[in-house]
Amino acid sequence: MTMEKTFDPAAVETRIATAWEDGQAFRAGRADRAQAQPYSMVIPPPNVTGSLHMGHALNNTLQDVLCRFERMRGKDVLWQPGTDHAGIATQMVVERQLAERNEPGRRDMGREAFLERVWAWKAESGGTIVNQLKRLGASCDWSRERFTMDEGLSRAVVKVFVQLYREGLIYKDKRLVNWDPKLQTAISDLEVQQVETKGSLWYFRYPVVDAAGKDTGEFIVVATTRPETMLGDSGVAVHPDDERYMHLHGARVRLPLVGRLIPVVADTYSDPEKGTGAVKITPAHDFNDFEVGKRHDLAQISILDTEARVILRDNEGFLDGVADSSELQETIADLHGQTREAVRKRVVEKMEARGLLDKIEPHVLQAPYGDRSGVIIEPFLTDQWYVDAHTLAQPALQSVREGETTFVPKNWEKTYFDWLENIQPWCISRQLWWGHQIPAWYSDWGGVYVAENYDDALVQALTDATAREILDDVEAGRIAENPADYPDFITRDEDVLDTWFSSALWPFSTLGWPDDTAEVKRFYPTSALVTGFDIIFFWVARMMMMGKHFMKDAPFKDVYIHALVRDEKGAKMSKSKGNVIDPLNLIDQYGADALRFTLAAMAAQGRDIKLATARVEGYRNFATKLWNAARFAEMNGCVRVAGYDPARNKNQLNRWIVGEAQAAVVETTGAIEAYRFNDAANAVYRFVWNVFCDWYLELAKPLFQGADEAAKAETRATTAWTLDVIFKLLHPFMPFLTEELWAIKGAQGPARESLLALAPWPALQGLAAADAEAEIGWMIELVSEMRSVRSEMNVPAGAQIPLVLIGADAQAKERATKWSDTIKRLARASEITFGMAAPPGSAQFLVRGMTAALPLEGAIDFAAEKARLQKEIGKVEADARKIEAKLGNADFVARAPEEVVEENRERLEEAHARIAKIRTALERLG
Repeated sequence: MTMEKTFDPAAVETRIATAWEDGQAFRAGRADRAQAQPYSMVIPPPNVTGSLHMGHALNNTLQDVLCRFERMRGKDVLWQPGTDHAGIATQMVVERQLAERNEPGRRDMGREAFLERVWAWKAESGGTIVNQLKRLGASCDWSRERFTMDEGLSRAVVKVFVQLYREGLIYKDKRLVNWDPKLQTAISDLEVQQVETKGSLWYFRYPVVDAAGKDTGEFIVVATTRPETMLGDSGVAVHPDDERYMHLHGARVRLPLVGRLIPVVADTYSDPEKGTGAVKITPAHDFNDFEVGKRHDLAQISILDTEARVILRDNEGFLDGVADSSELQETIADLHGQTREAVRKRVVEKMEARGLLDKIEPHVLQAPYGDRSGVIIEPFLTDQWYVDAHTLAQPALQSVREGETTFVPKNWEKTYFDWLENIQPWCISRQLWWGHQIPAWYSDWGGVYVAENYDDALVQALTDATAREILDDVEAGRIAENPADYPDFITRDEDVLDTWFSSALWPFSTLGWPDDTAEVKRFYPTSALVTGFDIIFFWVARMMMMGKHFMKDAPFKDVYIHALVRDEKGAKMSKSKGNVIDPLNLIDQYGADALRFTLAAMAAQGRDIKLATARVEGYRNFATKLWNAARFAEMNGCVRVAGYDPARNKNQLNRWIVGEAQAAVVETTGAIEAYRFNDAANAVYRFVWNVFCDWYLELAKPLFQGADEAAKAETRATTAWTLDVIFKLLHPFMPFLTEELWAIKGAQGPARESLLALAPWPALQGLAAADAEAEIGWMIELVSEMRSVRSEMNVPAGAQIPLVLIGADAQAKERATKWSDTIKRLARASEITFGMAAPPGSAQFLVRGMTAALPLEGAIDFAAEKARLQKEIGKVEADARKIEAKLGNADFVARAPEEVVEENRERLEEAHARIAKIRTALERLG
């Protein structure tokens, strides 16, 4: 088949994807791999509501590089795909859809009907992200796609919950949670966005009282950003070493507006350097205060309801121990039922009217907003289900400390340790309908029964001593025999589990656990996990905890943590900034391969990616370069030859290229194995563009056009063989282009044995030819240096300049003579001569220890060129000094946006490189 003039990704990608699917190329457990070493990886399940964003594109490109690489190395690869049910996100999507259609709301239609609508939405729209991942080229075993709410995974979730409950590792407790007043549910820390907000710091004077509760005339001043929460204060904290307040340790103050007497406690939480050194403690409305309150047994007084309205009337906690007074009744009448914002304003007014407002200062604070609701999140005291994360964390910590699991880059292990060593109880209940409903049932007499199903919970309830007192044996027997007739005898917990609970089981639940499946035995533990740093705690650590507890093995050997994809200036992408780059648009414009290669080539360990569309376009041009090289090979009759052995090449150029191919294989393989994706991609890029296209094909032209038929045949076979090596090396990064070229080139010569996706990774040995590399490499470096000098010295492009080799030995003279025509043609040399000293007015340079000179007298104006370079270096040095001054300013580094600081660092680096280059040019001018 004759190649098309250009590579058209849009025309090729769908056809190639179909070929992979028809050939079951990505199927794990293939018969031909039954004895192969397994390699497994689980996809971080995207939200079922999701659409492909740049983070997904990076994450899945890197996973796909690993899976395609290991599949070509002959392993039985399982890349497990699936999606997450995404509790809040999905429920919101469906509720919004109901509102847009003017249909009854969730609570109007009831739980069962609403869940039916969610499943219907999932069936209709839930496959979007999966299809987009396929467009990217993700080589998952799509026949095994799972969903965190499917029957098998739901069974695993229930089993885990019940077992952990019976082991005392799941329990119910009253603690502070992140409460979303709009969505009416607890949310995780990851769903809380800290937004820098201009606010105020109000300083209030609390009167100190004596043992009898009488005012002493002394005041203690506390500062707060949330005046409304003072109504729930149950203490004031001062640092134990703060001499200003030592006399008040154990004293009490009267809480203004309420009259509650609260203690002054000594606690290191208070910072003597901040504010007045005294802080109000509201255990029910601040996470830090909650911990202080526990240490000093302070009352937890909640003064907000679930909608964040202030509730004072009939609030037993608020009224407990407070003497009735006209002030108290006025406060209740004025503030009860108001929003927190309204109460904040009124509290400040009331404190000022009483002379108890000391001062107000402007204050910049981080306000917690719900990432989906957009409202301020409230620390809220409520009964929730918790996991004893501290206990589960110990084996997970040990796994990383002992090397069972390794983080790449390794510095992320410190983050992992910091989080797990200071881990708090994990709140796993959510006040939603969409999700895994908690398998706990309650009785009217206060019983709690955790079981895998209603019938088992009912058995527990019927054997409860309290139940036996209420029911006679006959009634109990009837219920036990006919549980379906008594659906309301016990009532199921309405809450659902945190989405992260089910995703924590992902590495083994997707393989069929709790059943003892062949997949569990073969593919668990998995080989590697590729994920972002932002979910090390929320997902990685929890998978480690659950894997160690239920499977006894850590769920993965390696954890590769990739960085963020930012815009080209280094700013974080966000809709509000308008700088979001849509990967699907880039795929439409440049093809999936160009986007994939861009992301891999820029994925340096520990460094964020600054994505510019120009880079994607540049790698599209790289794909075009390879396509054109393949067309050039076709036009010159380069066809694969049966029995061709690269080790038997005679021609030096051909011996050189197969040696370079071997080196490229070694470099690429080592880089992928070490998760240095950028090094691997750039190794392939250099070999394809620089070595093969720019040099080998250029140097092979005389052979293709020459009369030496043996040399011509060998060069044709070598070119075809090298292209096959390139297709294999490049396949993990650019699968569509390479699979297409593999098929085109397979139409001639020996028949292909498989798709490229299943072809063996190149294993080249014994092809390095030191003498060929010394000769060809010398010539290439000579031409490259000559071009570089011409460019630096501003030599006119058309000028023919002689080359003088200084003190050349016999071997150098032989090479120069042999390659004379090539050197003259490629470096615009008028002649090549030999001498013992450089002619006057020459630019000198070294090539592998040999000195060469380009006499430039008459070709350039030395004085003018020197003046130009000196002027340029002066400007660049001045720019560098300005940047150094900026970066040396601690205030600038602290206040400027991260991307601006990083941009200045890069500009300084570029300036220093340019200065070094100009100095080299000046030295050459003498």
